[in-house]
Amino acid sequence: MASSFTRLRSWGSRLATESGVRTITQSCRDTKVLCVQRFVRLFAYGTSFLVLVHFLSGLGFSDARIGLFMTLTLLGDAVISSLLTVVTDQVGRRRVLCIGALSMTVSGLVFAVGTNYWLLLVASVVGVISSSGNEIGPFRAVEESILAQLTDKGECSDVFAWYTLFGTAGSALGALTSGWMVQALQELDSWGTEGAYKAVFLLYAALGIVKLVLIFSLGPEVELERVGAQCQQVSTEQDSLVAASDEDEGQVCSVNGSKEPLLERLRSLLPHITPTSRSILYRLLVLFILDSFASGIASPSWLTYFFTTVHSLSPSTLGTLFFVTNILATLSNLLALPIARRIGPLKTMVFTHLPSAIFLGLIALPPATPLGTWLAMALLALRACTQSMDQAPRQAFLTAAVLPAERTAGLGVVNVTKTLAQAGGIGSAGVLSSKGLWVVALGGAGAMKASYDLLMLWMFLGLVDRENVAI
Repeated sequence: MASSFTRLRSWGSRLATESGVRTITQSCRDTKVLCVQRFVRLFAYGTSFLVLVHFLSGLGFSDARIGLFMTLTLLGDAVISSLLTVVTDQVGRRRVLCIGALSMTVSGLVFAVGTNYWLLLVASVVGVISSSGNEIGPFRAVEESILAQLTDKGECSDVFAWYTLFGTAGSALGALTSGWMVQALQELDSWGTEGAYKAVFLLYAALGIVKLVLIFSLGPEVELERVGAQCQQVSTEQDSLVAASDEDEGQVCSVNGSKEPLLERLRSLLPHITPTSRSILYRLLVLFILDSFASGIASPSWLTYFFTTVHSLSPSTLGTLFFVTNILATLSNLLALPIARRIGPLKTMVFTHLPSAIFLGLIALPPATPLGTWLAMALLALRACTQSMDQAPRQAFLTAAVLPAERTAGLGVVNVTKTLAQAGGIGSAGVLSSKGLWVVALGGAGAMKASYDLLMLWMFLGLVDRENVAI
């Protein structure tokens, strides 16, 4: 009995280590708060995503205007994200996260009471209302930069895997809550359909307040340490400059000196990215554009449309199918951890993502027969098994490839570029689907993703991080 108990404890300890449970439970308080904060944010995205199109349609907007709304929202979010992530480390990470939480609350309130198209569009852009339930905006880049700073290098993959899992779970539960909430309120005469949709956006606003409270609980350790020292140094240099101007050149130079501090302050907001990091980022951006463009073509909305129009799946069957695939994608994040621990994040990214690209390229090949439909669904499920396994290793790879002071800006540029490329893929899928070219669309997306994997391995195999450790 004692030996069995010892073996059980040994297996339990090993499982806790391999799954990252030990790492996340032993992580610092701020790391846990960031994970909970992402759960809350993705929960909010999940609630709004499910009703957004129906809400806009109920207001009388045409499908074309709704499509334009979603495109402009995506582009506007990309612009705001690029601006905020560039200055985050200089302005303060907690301040930027607070701004995001407040904007979520304001936007939720605007959607709850407003009906004007352009007012809702501005609120959607500023409040980062997701049209897909996925992560958009600057928050992910800021939070991942903080997590990399708070986590030991060897544990980054574990922390990022659980950070991703919290987000996926939040989005799924948000969508489920939104669906049941709308159905329940629609059955009440005092609410109706439009009232039920607005209640969802009130919930979105309330979740913004919850997120704000969580941000207030973050400690000063989440900020980049060099910010305070740099500000002090700039202030000292400015004081010396003004003093020298007063001594040497009188009033004229004093006027010039009064302009210099403003220029210095503006320059201090821009991060300095070293040439080595720029070279790495340029190559990564090219590859991420390829992968994200393919992700846009194979986005969940277009896959749903494919199975509805080609294989004539009922809504209940379709819902069950994507529920299963989301569960598989969520669990697969943890399975990537022991692999990354043994072969490194780069090889894990490629070897787990490549099978999903192959399965994606095959989905459109089975004919629209009962057997073909089952085969297409099986290929989608197989793709989901490995689709998300590269996420945590990829973020660990990115944070190791640049210096700590460059992480927020670098991750922000990567996320913005991926968002823009994905928008292009979504538009291209619309053109191809209108002509029934699903084999070209999904087959091409699979080929692009496979090319991304192989090029990633070819370009970066043997790369060392900024502390000369193999990635």
